[in-house]
Amino acid sequence: MKPWPVNLNSASCLFPQAGRRLFAVYAPLLLACLFVTPLFPQASPFADGERLTYEVTWPSGLSLGETEFLARATTAGWAFEATVTATLPTLEIRDEYHSKASASLCSSEFEKNAKHGDKKIREAVEFNQTKHRATRKSLGGRGESEIDIPPCARDGLTFLYYLRQQLAAGRIPPPDDINFGAQYQISVTYLEAVDITVSGEQRKADRILVDVTGPKSQHGFEILFGQDAARTPLLMQIPFEMGTFSLRLAQ
Repeated sequence: MKPWPVNLNSASCLFPQAGRRLFAVYAPLLLACLFVTPLFPQASPFADGERLTYEVTWPSGLSLGETEFLARATTAGWAFEATVTATLPTLEIRDEYHSKASASLCSSEFEKNAKHGDKKIREAVEFNQTKHRATRKSLGGRGESEIDIPPCARDGLTFLYYLRQQLAAGRIPPPDDINFGAQYQISVTYLEAVDITVSGEQRKADRILVDVTGPKSQHGFEILFGQDAARTPLLMQIPFEMGTFSLRLAQ
């Protein structure tokens, strides 16, 4: 059976006021509308299935590994993943991050599995947005703790996609708290528009400064977001004691 022709850009999905005798005619149209209507509003500008791969480089330009981000739409909202694989002269890094969020990009779950040399961290955070509480659990069997969270609290991975959404709308988000296991204060500052070369192509980008302050640390790093509709992160520059490492978009 061929699908019923439907113009999704028109008002044809509204049931016409033509009486019951036309129900049999328009029933297939109604069913088509039901099946094509998203279960949740799309949180543009990123798309379902978006996969971004970055090359991790030493300040000298030497390649150290790669980072990958994946966004998937779910019936409840979004699921995000990030993996980091890098080999430094004195340290091997193997990180995995998973988060789930609502269509409004309010976090529901966050999981971190990080290995930095001999140091390993495995923990999960469950967000109760109604009670403004989050429960942090060690996956190594060392107990759990509860913390207060602001309305529509976000984990660090979800915040990256929220920032892209805000930039696409022409906004810089105000200072806020994010969760990355512990609670951190984050602030975003627009610096300037710049040109950047990515995969041999000249791209226009906005240079954004991100400051993150935690219970025992403070970090500042830069992200260059493309001026494309997706506000794709093109380059991330993250300072460490050994130097500033770069994550440059590869594909």
